[in-house]
Amino acid sequence: MSEVKIYPDASALARAAAEHFVALSAEAVRAHGRFAVALSGGSTPKSLYSLLATDEFAARLDWTRVHIFWGDERCVPPEHPDSNYRMAREALLDHVPIPAGNIYRIQGEREPADTADDYERVLQAFFTRREPRFDLILLGMGEDGHTASLFPGTAVIHEQARWVVAHYVKKLRAWRATLTPVVINAAANVTFLVAGASKAECLSQVLTGPYQPDVLPAQIVRPADGHLLWLVDSEAAVQLKLE
Repeated sequence: MSEVKIYPDASALARAAAEHFVALSAEAVRAHGRFAVALSGGSTPKSLYSLLATDEFAARLDWTRVHIFWGDERCVPPEHPDSNYRMAREALLDHVPIPAGNIYRIQGEREPADTADDYERVLQAFFTRREPRFDLILLGMGEDGHTASLFPGTAVIHEQARWVVAHYVKKLRAWRATLTPVVINAAANVTFLVAGASKAECLSQVLTGPYQPDVLPAQIVRPADGHLLWLVDSEAAVQLKLE
């Protein structure tokens, strides 16, 4: 099931995402005692994390039951300016009472292959079932249609076995480690956060255009037994023609 919700601006979008995060956390804790979430990088998710760190939202979460993972990571040390972990730590994790043992960062400072192998083992240990079922995976979308570190024309878009892959992205001249569609599409909830006029054309193509995930990797996100939600602001939604 897929759903699109449109908000007047990026601030309203971030607030809606924070309410969504809190609600899903409470639901997961009631259902099975913990909330497993994979975070995204990017400016729009950063606004969400900053809101979650405020008293208004932080007090509504049982942080002892929240388990934080990442959807992807640059292959850089944790203090590097490009680190998704560093962004989330500075915006959110340093400001809430989450146990250190509940934070599972991707160790991007290691050799890329080792980074991917180790994170896959972390996921396998956490999800004792064979399926890596996150309660929530947060995703962004680039102007080229990439999501997590699934970039146009890369083999990982069609990965069917591995949970985590490290690959060299030629257009960025950089290594990335990413969850694969195997994990993303096994989640109970996958939520995209998309804001800004620069995303409008791509968003329209992803949601209403022909299915071509090699060109628009975000289209590969189709949870098999979960809810797909797009939270977008009015600028990003300006070209949408939804029924």
